[in-house]
Amino acid sequence: MPPVGVAKKLESERQTLIEIEQQRSEHYETRRATVQAVEGILYQPFKILDEGFVRVIDYMGDDSAIVQAARVSYGKGTRKVSDDRALIRYLMRHRHSTPFEMCEIKLHVKLPIFVARQWVRHRTANINEYSARYSILDKEFYVPDAQYLESLKEELLVQKNEEEGQKDLFGAQASATQKNLKGTAAQSTTNKQGREHILSHEEAEEVLRTIKNHSEASYRRYTDLLNEEGGKKIDEAKMGLARELARMVLPTNFYTQWYWKIDLHNLLHFLSLRADPHAQYEIRVYAECIADIVKKWVPIAAQAFDDYHRGGIHLSAAGLEVVRRRLAGEDITQAQSGLSKREWTELMQMLGQGGAGG
Repeated sequence: MPPVGVAKKLESERQTLIEIEQQRSEHYETRRATVQAVEGILYQPFKILDEGFVRVIDYMGDDSAIVQAARVSYGKGTRKVSDDRALIRYLMRHRHSTPFEMCEIKLHVKLPIFVARQWVRHRTANINEYSARYSILDKEFYVPDAQYLESLKEELLVQKNEEEGQKDLFGAQASATQKNLKGTAAQSTTNKQGREHILSHEEAEEVLRTIKNHSEASYRRYTDLLNEEGGKKIDEAKMGLARELARMVLPTNFYTQWYWKIDLHNLLHFLSLRADPHAQYEIRVYAECIADIVKKWVPIAAQAFDDYHRGGIHLSAAGLEVVRRRLAGEDITQAQSGLSKREWTELMQMLGQGGAGG
């Protein structure tokens, strides 16, 4: 017989699957716009990391809703799809954000607490989070997977090449390695937010063992403080500490859940930062999953976003002047450009010229 905590988790997962199947079996008649590709995945959980997931709970609008809002019309009208596509691309190109705000999506996300703390920096969404003040957290915590340590070497090489200007334009499709990466690395010596040198196999194993042992011990302290496990008191003679206080001993790799509702304009901004190759892996995999959902939901808007923002570049006035002068045949250098060395290097990288003309 499995331990009480494991049995409770298995039963909870079984009940969750039953509820999801019930939700997916229900059908409703509606006059509002629906998207068949999203209807097909509604309520379906997409597994992220080891215990996390993303699933669509509800959505409002589609590509035609963006066009409808821009034209302030009653419906799709008689215009061709190509006209709608041209308008959406114009709106995206010229940063007319309001029509994109007319589409909304609500997601159910299960994620480690430390990822959630990054996520809530995007303050333009509505969030309702599972409360450990009222409920007991399950024994679920994130531990990086040593299996992908060799893949991490490849990602670090990709990042190094990017810094040296040997990269695709911002927003190019992430490699399969980046999508599957899940590993540990040493702290970067040049970037306070980044990972750098690969850990040896022995070092990695020790790190993972430490994370797991600490998480296990913290959960034992948590249940001891609560004096409760599996819905039952551990010691009938003792009072348990309030749940809102007992949760303090849990580390940030434990999982939380929330409903997250956001409009399309602000969601695209979230994706531009969190689906970027420079974003931390543990939040990037969530963003990449959501990006795939957006492509199913509003394919024309998603393509415009990829073309003009994720796959495009932004030039400052000074940078644009450099491009104009170079097109005119002038051999302008960094010293003549008015740009700092860093700005010049970034501009040359975006133009695929490395550090030329320095």
